[in-house]
Amino acid sequence: MSVTRIGFIGTGIMGGHMARRLAQAGFAVTVWNRSPGKAEALKRFGLNVVAEAAEAARYADVVVAMLSSGPVCDEVLFGANALTDSMQPGSTLVVMSSIPVETARRQGELATQKGIRYVDAPVSGGEKGADEGTLAIMAGCEADTVEALKPVFAALGRVTHVGSVGAGSLAKLANQLIVASNICAVAEALLLAERGGADPARLHEALLGGFADSAVFRHHGQRMIEADFVPGGPAKYQIKDTGTALALAASLGLTLPVATEVDRIFRSLVDKGGGDLDHSAAIIELRRMNPR
Repeated sequence: MSVTRIGFIGTGIMGGHMARRLAQAGFAVTVWNRSPGKAEALKRFGLNVVAEAAEAARYADVVVAMLSSGPVCDEVLFGANALTDSMQPGSTLVVMSSIPVETARRQGELATQKGIRYVDAPVSGGEKGADEGTLAIMAGCEADTVEALKPVFAALGRVTHVGSVGAGSLAKLANQLIVASNICAVAEALLLAERGGADPARLHEALLGGFADSAVFRHHGQRMIEADFVPGGPAKYQIKDTGTALALAASLGLTLPVATEVDRIFRSLVDKGGGDLDHSAAIIELRRMNPR
């Protein structure tokens, strides 16, 4: 599979950086976004910005979708005026959005019926990872498809083939449970230190390199200490993932008590009007729960 032309669908917080990196890696990239203004800034990097999703897909060897949710992916890719109807047979659709496992599997079947290869390849690493090209990419598809797409993935981060279609989305759910739980644990630890009379910044420094250290502790912990939550990832997106994971667990007969409590904390934050706050702002919710 030779890849020279890429259609990129969805240029939000992460997607814009990802599309830019693909263009800088030498691919001819055409982009579409439902809110056109968000894509205009990419023109200065040589990307072609189009008004219709079909225009981005029609001549692409690979179409990358970085949309906000499973329903939005269904609508744009397979709904009325489906983008996939404009894709060439033998081309590849790479869905890098965080979507439910069953959605990825159903989309994979629909794509196959249209003669299109399908990869569910959600990512972890946030805006920083998208900007710097250090995303963790979890790919669900045939192994030879991942091999063929390595030049594409290399511009975005590190790809791991985790299994067949659906396995990528399953890996992302596991990732999100770990991240969300760590964010809450870090918030509680820093709150305990602060209320107990220790300097949270010094605590953060002391724990680096120990068993408590992690990417969440290093980056989100620092942001909590500095109250630096802008722009970040909204908390309302966190509960989309925790809710999806808990629904899948229930269908498998599993009870996940830690994930259930973490989901409750984030939902409480959203219910209090904090849905657009960065998910690291869970510490704000914890302070509300524990007033002085």
